[in-house]
Amino acid sequence: MNGGKLNQLSRRLLRRLGEATLLVALGGLAGAALVRFSPGYGVDIRELDPRLSEDSLASMRDENSLPQGVLSFYVNHLAGVLKGDLGSSDFFGQPIRELIADRMPATVGLLAAGLAGAWTLGLGAALLGTWKSSKAFDLVTTFASSAFLCLPSALLALLFFLWGDSGALALVFVLFPQVFRYTRNLLEEAGRSPHALAARARGVSEARILFAHVVLPVAGPLLALLGVSVNLAFGASIPIEVICGRPGIGQLAWEAALSRDLPLLVNVTMAVTLLTVGANAVSDCARTALEARAS
Repeated sequence: MNGGKLNQLSRRLLRRLGEATLLVALGGLAGAALVRFSPGYGVDIRELDPRLSEDSLASMRDENSLPQGVLSFYVNHLAGVLKGDLGSSDFFGQPIRELIADRMPATVGLLAAGLAGAWTLGLGAALLGTWKSSKAFDLVTTFASSAFLCLPSALLALLFFLWGDSGALALVFVLFPQVFRYTRNLLEEAGRSPHALAARARGVSEARILFAHVVLPVAGPLLALLGVSVNLAFGASIPIEVICGRPGIGQLAWEAALSRDLPLLVNVTMAVTLLTVGANAVSDCARTALEARAS
């Protein structure tokens, strides 16, 4: 890789870093606004007690209301985040840094197992179908991917939970249809390309054609798909963790949403945005580096 291409990659990386910072900040602000203006924000279930006087109700509402505007709250929150202080959860009564640190390992383990299983199964099935094309195999894999694609992640989590799964298998089969269908389309299109047909006409073995003339040319799009699958995995982990009782970030986000815990939800929103943008940026930079090296 020459100096010009290296400088181009560095500039692209810096640009993506700036975009990521801006998107994380905007994502946190949007999350704060949605929570603050959602129906029921600041409502305490104790207000349903008919024995409370009007003064007690007014005092309770003042206690639960946001003492400042959303923008002022978010600016102060960002100032604390820059100093390493994520604030304290209104619902749990604990520092948010501790809550995230305690829940993160469960979610990372779930995502790692789900992504590894989905990519092994999806990419393996796509490669096998491209290498040894069979109508029966195509029918089975197409039916399986369509069936799992139609089932909501919450229903899959419930079915696998009743089967004794802790959530990893459910995530595998939530992601499998996306990985398999997109990968299979990429491989089939690359297999019909002129250079693959020319190699086949020269008598090159199918295994060499598959890896040298089919898989390698689509490595860039596969890396992009990997970044997207990370985002899909995190979104699916929320119902999976809730239904399977897995104490991760997804379950924490669900509990924060139910309790309308504004400080916690803002931090979770920023974390999700950071994960989404980060995964896309890493896959994009890896794809760019791969294309620059190939050229």
